[in-house]
Amino acid sequence: MRRAGLVAIVLGISGLGCGAEDPAVQPPAETGLGCDASAPPTRTISCVASFEPGKGAGFGEEYFPEIVYGEPLGQGTTGGSTDVLSLGRGGSIVVGFGGNAIVDGAGPDFVVFENAFYASGDPASVFAELAEVSVSADGEAWETFPCAKGDKPPLGCAGYTPVNANRDLDISPFDVAEAGGEAFDLAEVGLAEARFVRIRDLELGPGAEPTGGFDLDAVAIVNAKVP
Repeated sequence: MRRAGLVAIVLGISGLGCGAEDPAVQPPAETGLGCDASAPPTRTISCVASFEPGKGAGFGEEYFPEIVYGEPLGQGTTGGSTDVLSLGRGGSIVVGFGGNAIVDGAGPDFVVFENAFYASGDPASVFAELAEVSVSADGEAWETFPCAKGDKPPLGCAGYTPVNANRDLDISPFDVAEAGGEAFDLAEVGLAEARFVRIRDLELGPGAEPTGGFDLDAVAIVNAKVP
């Protein structure tokens, strides 16, 4: 598998857009790098604005950026999905949703999916690689969710809750009660709308090369500007 270098891959906030025929569930039909506000709206990731891999990254990059597009392929509490991009220790990625945006509505507004699972089936022993989550309306000014990384559960961080959402199992990523992953509410950081989500590995997980750092599966918009 092709391994990422440590040099940032900066793709630009205003580059080529990419979208989907069915904005709710389908990954984009064509590859593009950058996030164009005039691209078709999607409710899952359909563009990458920037990716800066950290130490130990590499897994999933053969299929980048498509591997983070569309819905998660959760495996529940006993195993982590391999349909992921490893960010590496300290790595970060900025993703968008074509011409769509997250809006502050009732309850949680979006969900971030990693591939955490219970080691030996024990809920008290979570295999987790945590990340900090930030949001932005314009890709320049960012608001970061407070992350209690030293707590169990680490409220406000991503990467601790196993993922159930999987189309093959008929579990929707937009159903916060069933999907798993970490749900976030824009009201917590005082934003009414966000076009971009930034995920930054906190260098707390046990993963080694090429699976070091937070393993991004998907992001799903619960409250979307374009339904």
